[in-house]
Amino acid sequence: MSGKISPNALWARLVKRLNFKWLYIGLGIKRWLLVLFLGVTALALGVAFILVDWYRGARLPTVFYYLTLRFLDREVRGLLLGIVGVVLIVLALAQLSKSVVSALASEDTSVIEALYRKRARSRGPKIVALGGGTGLATLLRGLKEHTDQITAIVTVADDGGSSGRLRRELGTLPPGDFRQCIAALADAEPLMTLLLQYRFSGGSGLEGHSFGNLLLVAMAGITGSFERALRESSRVLAVRGQILPSTLRQVTLCAETRAVELERVAGESAITQRGKHARIERVYLEPEQAPAYPDAVRAILSADLIVAGPGSLFTSVLPNLLVPDIQNALRASAAAKIYVCNVATQPGETDGFTVEEHCDALEQHIGAGIFTTILANNNYAVPWRANSPSQLVKPRGERATGRTIIFADVVDETKPWRHDPTKLAHAILNWYDTQSTTRNS
Repeated sequence: MSGKISPNALWARLVKRLNFKWLYIGLGIKRWLLVLFLGVTALALGVAFILVDWYRGARLPTVFYYLTLRFLDREVRGLLLGIVGVVLIVLALAQLSKSVVSALASEDTSVIEALYRKRARSRGPKIVALGGGTGLATLLRGLKEHTDQITAIVTVADDGGSSGRLRRELGTLPPGDFRQCIAALADAEPLMTLLLQYRFSGGSGLEGHSFGNLLLVAMAGITGSFERALRESSRVLAVRGQILPSTLRQVTLCAETRAVELERVAGESAITQRGKHARIERVYLEPEQAPAYPDAVRAILSADLIVAGPGSLFTSVLPNLLVPDIQNALRASAAAKIYVCNVATQPGETDGFTVEEHCDALEQHIGAGIFTTILANNNYAVPWRANSPSQLVKPRGERATGRTIIFADVVDETKPWRHDPTKLAHAILNWYDTQSTTRNS
């Protein structure tokens, strides 16, 4: 790996040390400061030409001799006036910026800091995240602080709760997982996020529905399609990135389970219930050849980084990967790929699973060679209820060839059955940066 430092990197280090973030390359500020300087200079020269002619011909009191520093050499006068002018301009710009545009930043973030973060996110890697449910929303919440180029590809197999009811009654795609992704990626006030997640606790026909689900269904009725509803809702709520379905086809997730004999179970919610009494052997979609949503395939093929998980292995992560076109695109993509293993087992799906067993189940369904890097949690010193039906996912200890397992502290210590968004994003992007450096060296 080369030890040379680029001029841009050297300048960035100097700026960071001096704490002048508005001097960072690419923020679009320095060029306009230069234009401002040239404009002020031209104006000053024009005024000076007029004043000099007037000053030389006018009869002025003696005090002007001292005010205009005529007792000093012409070069010294020019230097002193130039210094005073620069100081006054910088002071005026700083105070004007603070007074006028401070409302554009939050209370704990300066305008320059907000601008710097926005420009950094616009230059972040193109990331595709596949999954569904709370796990995908958690991942997106962490990633959006580092890049705006995010594509969430969401499962459409959900058939439980509010989403299942809307799907059966209106024939729409299940909106629940999409709602969670919009709430996670929305650059909006916390109140709007709470509004999207609000669930009605009463009312004829409304009980159990969330407002965000109803909003998406209503938007689909207005725009004429579910995918347009996603685009318009994302635009209105200033979503960072895009949210796409893996397929527009109405698919049913099915499973083969085994207690004593092999049994077929249809429906995501039914699979989880049956899985509490029988082991899930495999899952599959009906129809099996559902076409992928074209934009999802394009996003995968143009991605820099692809992340599968975290989330329910059989009912959130795998349903996306079982779409044949999605699977083919993943194999063809040159992006760095990583699978995020859950921090805790899920009752009815992965009871007793180790890290390696999660990977084995993934490869059993989509084959080896797609996700060869796995990120797993290694912080087990978290509070855990003794009677919990879940347990922390730990490694079995052996290492299979062709597979790399990376361990990091990614657990949310307040909710130890979930990932911490910030920790998870840092772990993934640190690995990606290492991969990028290795490729470019």
